Amino acid sequence: MNFLLNKPKLAALVFGLILVLPGPLLLRLTLDNAPESYFPESAPAVIFDKEVRTYFPQDQVLVAIFQGNDIFSRQFLHSLEQLSKNLELETNIERVLSVTQVDHIEPTDDGFAVESLLGEGQTTDSASENLARALSDRFAPNALVSSDGSTLALIIRPVPLSGSLARLSLYNHVIDSIEESEVRESLIAVGGHIALDVAQLRAMIRDLATLIPGTLGVSMLVLWWLFRRWQVLLISALCIGAVTGAATSLLVLIGSPFTLISAIMPPLLTALTVAMLMHLFSALCNADSRGLRCEARMRDALLTVSTPILFTALTTAAGLLSLMASPIQPIASFGLTVGVATLIGALLIVTVLPALLLQIEPERWQAQSGGLRRMDAITSRLLRISLRRPRTVLAVTAAVLLISALQLPRIIVETDLYSFFDDDHPINQATLTIEDKLSGVMPLELIIEDVGPGSLKNPQQLKAIANIEAWLENRPEVDYTISFPAMLSEMHRAFNPEIESPNALPDREAAVDQYLLFYDNDDLYDVVDEDFQRTRILANLNVHGATQLNALLRALDEEVASTLADGLKLGTAGMGRLFADQERLLIKGQINSLFLVSTMITLLMLILWRNLRFVLASILPNFAPVLLIFAVMGTLGIWLDMATAMVASVAIGIAVDDTIHLLHGTRAGLERGAGLTAAIARSVRRRGRALVATTVVLSAQFLLMSSSPFQPTAIFGILTAVGLLIALVFDLLVLPALIVVLLRGVVKN
Repeated sequence: MNFLLNKPKLAALVFGLILVLPGPLLLRLTLDNAPESYFPESAPAVIFDKEVRTYFPQDQVLVAIFQGNDIFSRQFLHSLEQLSKNLELETNIERVLSVTQVDHIEPTDDGFAVESLLGEGQTTDSASENLARALSDRFAPNALVSSDGSTLALIIRPVPLSGSLARLSLYNHVIDSIEESEVRESLIAVGGHIALDVAQLRAMIRDLATLIPGTLGVSMLVLWWLFRRWQVLLISALCIGAVTGAATSLLVLIGSPFTLISAIMPPLLTALTVAMLMHLFSALCNADSRGLRCEARMRDALLTVSTPILFTALTTAAGLLSLMASPIQPIASFGLTVGVATLIGALLIVTVLPALLLQIEPERWQAQSGGLRRMDAITSRLLRISLRRPRTVLAVTAAVLLISALQLPRIIVETDLYSFFDDDHPINQATLTIEDKLSGVMPLELIIEDVGPGSLKNPQQLKAIANIEAWLENRPEVDYTISFPAMLSEMHRAFNPEIESPNALPDREAAVDQYLLFYDNDDLYDVVDEDFQRTRILANLNVHGATQLNALLRALDEEVASTLADGLKLGTAGMGRLFADQERLLIKGQINSLFLVSTMITLLMLILWRNLRFVLASILPNFAPVLLIFAVMGTLGIWLDMATAMVASVAIGIAVDDTIHLLHGTRAGLERGAGLTAAIARSVRRRGRALVATTVVLSAQFLLMSSSPFQPTAIFGILTAVGLLIALVFDLLVLPALIVVLLRGVVKN
């Protein structure tokens, strides 16, 4: 590993290339946190949703709501109509829905007429009359106007948008248009899934703007406190830049967008890189204390830490790469890019950076102000307990793990994007207002297909579909529905005023054809295709979490199995369907990644130690903290979601690093003829300082993430920090006891 040590120019060239080459690729990086980017292309729900979009508009919308005493005045409605028409002129907006833009079915002497609900020519000078007309419509209440008349909605349905930046552009344009209109004073909130995506994008940018300099600053402060060398800060900063640049460019190369999951990447890589560097700097201090100088000091340090650093990088990468087993694409991409970047960082630290550091290193490498020495008290106290009472330590550990295991059934698998924000966040306040005054913001589509063109005009099929809609309307999760049979029943009642039932349907197909001649409007084809072979029931749900969505879908499946008419096929689509699948994907990804990381780390330990007892000693103390992390989640009610699903693999990959350093030192002592207890004590004394220091640095950086107002980032940071601190205690307290019990009497072998 020392082949570049005497070739500083070549080392500088290699390092310069690694720093510079990612630059052009970074210009091609795309920011996209849209919900679709989280689902695998091969998922049945994704495939079906794409098929649905070929004949029905998308369900992701932007909802602006207005309140005020004058919102039903002629002037306000005229201004709202002008705003709606202006927005519809935009190429990225497919449809704008408001009380001024939708149709209203009005009975006439010879049938019915299709008029604008409150558009030009339909308003009066009386606000109460305008309100009464809006509330008389079957479909406007709870969608475009609140039942108490206090709220109006403007629903913007865009064309398919590619990426979060396009959604941000749409959001800003709509807000700017409202601000330039006469209705601006009445705007109180903007919500919907597009607004949610924009809120997540802004949270991601804010996290990047604070966490990157924050974690870097913490690293530099701790490194200065421990080593007091400007060379340490310079080399560390350059190495962090190279590693994070490599990871980000790899994200571009694999065609993956930068998401909220990716936003964790820079602070995590900063922490991992600094941890590896600290082992090198600590080894240099140790070599210096033994009288070694210059190149001899560097070679001794590399001899001590090169193998542990490389193997710890391998185990960390194994933990991260195991995330590729997750079917959630941003998690898989995160695992790949950070895992590969960790390996690049390790290779830089043991091959390239020593040659550069040798050119600028200080004359002495002793730690100043007792920075590292202050770690000794912690390690010595834990070591003394472990070596004197190994069986007691292991018995207490087993009891703690048993109690922790009892908490596992309490873990809740859930994904609710709105819960990622504080209750007082504007997106949650807007959603609360929309759902209180109008209806839920989670869309669910029931897609019903018949055997051939025109078959959905059959009265029996229409009644079967209407029965499904009626069942939906009675569910507490459903606030609003609209369907083709509902629109037909409104035409039927208008054509036959004597009919009192609001859901009566024509009993002849000829009557259906007659009504459709009167009502040939684009709004109709939002719920039925032009061949009348496919239709959809649109439902607005007031639940957002995967658990509640799945409960509704299971109940729907049971209902449909017993009531769906022959020849009809039913499927579910929309954001409600996609988010319901998150629960299954998270469980599958967690099981796959845990199995994969366990297998890879076990194999790496077998390759490194080639001794089953050493393998057991290296594995047990590192999987136990993961059990404790899950126990904390179960006890505190922390959900297993997109962020926390990564904690176990990341924690295992990082935690095993300290174990490798301690076991490597213990084995080296045994090979030199030391007794078991002496070898353990020597290893802990020489490496314990660095282990405590690196854990403190890593934990501090992860705890810094807890300051994020965005809940996934904060929870990921807290749980990972807790896991690392637990792992440190296991390494300094449980690992020595485990080595004593496993190896006593067989050391010579």
